[in-house]
Amino acid sequence: MSSFFTRAIALIISTGIFTTSFSQELAVEVIASGVKSSLRGLSVVNDNVIWVSGSGGTVGKSSNGGKTWKWITVPGFEKTEFRDIEAFDAKVAIVLGIGEPAYILKTNDGGETWKVVYENRQKGMFLDAMDFATPRHGIVVGDPINGKAFIARTSNSGNTWEEMSAAENRVALDSGEAFFAASGSNVKLFENGQFYLVSGGLKSRLTSPRGTTPLDLLQGTESTGANAIDIFDGGVPIKPGKRMVIVGGDFAADSSTKKNCLYSTDGGKTWKTPLIPPHGYRSGVEFISEKDILACGLNGVDYSEDGGKTWKLISKEGFHVVKIARVGRSIFFAGNKGRIAKISLVLEEPISQQQ
Repeated sequence: MSSFFTRAIALIISTGIFTTSFSQELAVEVIASGVKSSLRGLSVVNDNVIWVSGSGGTVGKSSNGGKTWKWITVPGFEKTEFRDIEAFDAKVAIVLGIGEPAYILKTNDGGETWKVVYENRQKGMFLDAMDFATPRHGIVVGDPINGKAFIARTSNSGNTWEEMSAAENRVALDSGEAFFAASGSNVKLFENGQFYLVSGGLKSRLTSPRGTTPLDLLQGTESTGANAIDIFDGGVPIKPGKRMVIVGGDFAADSSTKKNCLYSTDGGKTWKTPLIPPHGYRSGVEFISEKDILACGLNGVDYSEDGGKTWKLISKEGFHVVKIARVGRSIFFAGNKGRIAKISLVLEEPISQQQ
């Protein structure tokens, strides 16, 4: 979760308790489409600045809340799949090119020029996702090389990346187990250095500071397993919170609801299966408050208002990824054929405020 939202609950801020409520139901509004690219990277800086990335070396940016978009094909990377993007403002963004070879590029001028800040031509190299805990500290993960997940980190805003050494890297994967580059959402990094990874394929597991935990999700084939994880941090991303959610399923059977979601209320010590699961395979998931969650996939968007226990379908529009503004109230989705959608959380005036 990249920002802190409330839905008819108390929002705790430094000056006291600030109670708000929604003035409208959640509605997914498609605001852009037609670009040929399949968009899987999405970064929402605030209510105005949004970046997306996808196939064909495509990067898109809006500076007015999605009303208009500037589309870029990065020169020299016309055939590269940009599966994830992290943006810090209207000028600075980092984009991930999956492989072979694998690249990480950075722009400091709003996408006018791009610099290769990491390159790896190793056979089998395939980068899946990245996450930043702060504007300086980030992590990138990739499919296993010699039985271990590829992991690299940055401490200087992505200007350079350092690969985790074999001695330090304890993330071992089994044969046929890997990560999905579906939405840039299978890794979460926190300021204290903790990170969480979810895998799929022949096995689906959670790797965390506690070790590796088998997940009771659909698995056993190349198209099954966990795709995304989100952790509610209360808007203070120093360390993970108690509430967590993982989604996935089978992208080859996108309407199947079999073992496609798990949620935890105790920091991942135990995991529960929803009473009513999301309505199909889901590749992206985001908390919008402590108990409100959105999940998206090829056949639609689901919403849970009870922490993942039950889900209802709110849109049949398919998307790969969903992200919330780091600062603001907007939620954006991105998917195939340049499809971008938005939910605006229109809040009423506060009904009470305690100093």
